[in-house]
Amino acid sequence: MQPQKQLRAISYGLGVGGRQGIASCFYLITAELPACGLQQSAQSFKRMSKLHFTTKHANEATVQRTWYVVDGTNQTVGRMCAKIAAVLRGKNKACYTPHVDTGDYIIVINCEKVVFTGNKLEQKIYDHFTGYPGGRKEETAANLQKRRPEVVIERAVKGMLPKNRLGRKMYKKLFVYTGAAHPHGAQQPKELKF
Repeated sequence: MQPQKQLRAISYGLGVGGRQGIASCFYLITAELPACGLQQSAQSFKRMSKLHFTTKHANEATVQRTWYVVDGTNQTVGRMCAKIAAVLRGKNKACYTPHVDTGDYIIVINCEKVVFTGNKLEQKIYDHFTGYPGGRKEETAANLQKRRPEVVIERAVKGMLPKNRLGRKMYKKLFVYTGAAHPHGAQQPKELKF
């Protein structure tokens, strides 16, 4: 009788299901049948039982961050900011871990040249509260873009990040500038195109 068929016959003959059947079958293979040529298959069975894979989680020591520069010229605000938020979170990496900041640094230049679709430039309202009674202030997107264009992108990206300590840490990796110049040349940022 071949070793494989003999092994199958032994496991069926036990008549025990579940873990007990596997354990007793393994015991028979290792202890009582070394002379049948099944010792080799017993070793491979033992090796297979240890073949399991654990998910690798990133941590601060293993995360590698790169710098990217994004040109905001003729980019739609929401679409651009959604992709920026994904890179800040690290969703574009294979090592993405939800509870760790695995994201990269992003520099946005020419933020005054971003565009809004439809009638949002006149109809979209940005508001904030000063903290005093009756201190709610409203401003249209056109006015805010003229006065402080970097705030448009900063607020859009901040709204797309987690609302906790981790999200605030991710938000600090975003740098928005008007014009084409930025002070991060030493980091040698790569261009990120959408």
